[in-house]
Amino acid sequence: MKTIFLSIVILMASLSLALAHGGKKHKKDSTKAPMDSTMNMGEQKEHDEGDTTHHHDEGMAIDESKVKADLDDFPTLHPLIVHFAIVLIIVAAGMQLLNLYFMKKEIAWIITAILFVGVLAAWVAGRNFHPHTHGISAHAQLVLDQHDQWADWTVYSGVIALILQGLNLVLYKDKRWAAAVVAVVLAVSSYSVASAGHYGSQLVHIEGIGPQGKYLEMEHEH
Repeated sequence: MKTIFLSIVILMASLSLALAHGGKKHKKDSTKAPMDSTMNMGEQKEHDEGDTTHHHDEGMAIDESKVKADLDDFPTLHPLIVHFAIVLIIVAAGMQLLNLYFMKKEIAWIITAILFVGVLAAWVAGRNFHPHTHGISAHAQLVLDQHDQWADWTVYSGVIALILQGLNLVLYKDKRWAAAVVAVVLAVSSYSVASAGHYGSQLVHIEGIGPQGKYLEMEHEH
């Protein structure tokens, strides 16, 4: 019973560390910058024409009956799936580091399950739900290439960590050095998924690829 309770505590602590940044609100988010009154009419027209077809006019009635979007409303399901990979792989790495001290087999099995789901999510997000782009700039393509490269490293290192963890559980029982090797490989996988997430965020929030389907091939055949 103590081991199960300890596993839950470690899992919750790891989740808190992985999601801590996401729960923080930046100062810039709390205040909305007012529109510059000196904006000329040409810039305003260009801004208005840049809006996508999903933009709602101010005079249009708000449909309060549907607030939560359906899955078919998203141009791609990639962001919904890949965040599972980001969180679970980082949590698995954190738990593996902590288990180097406790060396509990029950915790090792929990880590294995979490890592399996995380690697599976990363593989599915990259293979089956990776959106196709069109008309992006040369710089954005470089960022996309880096994103894909780190995503591949995430899957490769995650699979290696899974194999090593299986060998650790079956052959090298209670061997701290074997658990340390798994921890190192998981650290590589965590760094890889974090880097892929960084470039993915850059694509969305800096390059403007993805919001409301911009620069994406609009297809719902996932």
